[in-house]
Amino acid sequence: MRQERHFIKPLYKKTERDYVGRVTEADKAACAEVALQWGRDYWDGDRKYGYGGYRYDGRWEVVARAMIEAYRLKPGCRILDVGCGKAFLLYEFKKLMPELEVAGLDISGYALEHAKDEVKPYLVEGNATRLPFPDNHFDLVISVMTLHNLELFDLQRAFAEIERVSFGDAYFLTESYRNEREKMNLLYWQLTCQSFFSDREWKWLFETWGYSGDYEFFYFE
Repeated sequence: MRQERHFIKPLYKKTERDYVGRVTEADKAACAEVALQWGRDYWDGDRKYGYGGYRYDGRWEVVARAMIEAYRLKPGCRILDVGCGKAFLLYEFKKLMPELEVAGLDISGYALEHAKDEVKPYLVEGNATRLPFPDNHFDLVISVMTLHNLELFDLQRAFAEIERVSFGDAYFLTESYRNEREKMNLLYWQLTCQSFFSDREWKWLFETWGYSGDYEFFYFE
């Protein structure tokens, strides 16, 4: 049964963000165009283009451990990360349970090239709307802060693909909002998000499109 989870929320400490400055101190539209190339600038360039340096620091271990417990993963289970980026979460899965079969897909060749060597053989460059995997193949399909970067018609295709390749569980994390303040903060801060929905709208989409997996929301409070 679909339910709200809180695997990743504990990682996000409440920090001060200059939302207005994000828009006024740089050409945000130009920065977004650079970010949407998903290259070095987005991952490891200036903060105005994206992460400002996305490096392994071990923080994802607690998330992998929680998911292993929640979804009762055992040696031999298969996990797919849609939008895996540098695949740090998949690396933690393999470190905690080496017998897991992991796979990752991302649109960014740069991110995959800079993934941990231990998981590079399991990664493929591609689009979430066309997952190159068989039907009912994975015990767990996850997607973290990725699918909101798709426009609505591609978003629906991506959820259909997740349902197709999973015969077990799924988990999806996205940016969202519950009120006008969080909505405006999201609009000011984001660079790559194409699908802006409140938490209530996301839940409606889950029901309408038949997404049966779990979900988690991140809010810009």
